[in-house]
Amino acid sequence: MAKAAKTKLHPTKNPISENIRGSMVELLQTHLATAVDITYQTKQAHWNVKGMNFIAVHKLFDELHELTEDYVDTIAERLTALGGQAHGTVQAATENSVLDPYPLDLVKSEDHLKRLTESYAKWSAAVEKGIEEASEAGDPLTEDLLTGVGRGLDKSIYFMESHFQA
Repeated sequence: MAKAAKTKLHPTKNPISENIRGSMVELLQTHLATAVDITYQTKQAHWNVKGMNFIAVHKLFDELHELTEDYVDTIAERLTALGGQAHGTVQAATENSVLDPYPLDLVKSEDHLKRLTESYAKWSAAVEKGIEEASEAGDPLTEDLLTGVGRGLDKSIYFMESHFQA
């Protein structure tokens, strides 16, 4: 169930109790940090990918980057609608992301695809837990937001894994 809020909240007319809003803000801060992190992991791959299928993978990474930027904005807006203060800087992402650091020496498209798939899958697992937490707390809108993010992550994983499945 929702834990006591550690986060200072801005006044709001949002009908959800302050306790639940505080716990959802904390949950969403983690997902905001992870969204920022994965956005730049994806851009790192986009900038540095090389290989026979360069243009297709380069474009795929750019499309995935755009999707993850939308997650950043959507999560930050929900967080602030609940009375929170979005911590959306790169420094905050480094401190709060659930992801492992992305290697800076990857070049081959296959290596980027495999490594990004791992990151997307790790975040997807965290999103699943977040959906459960939001449901148990009684916040259907945060639950729905995370469900949408999870659906998008699953599709992104499918697009990347399809390069290895035959």
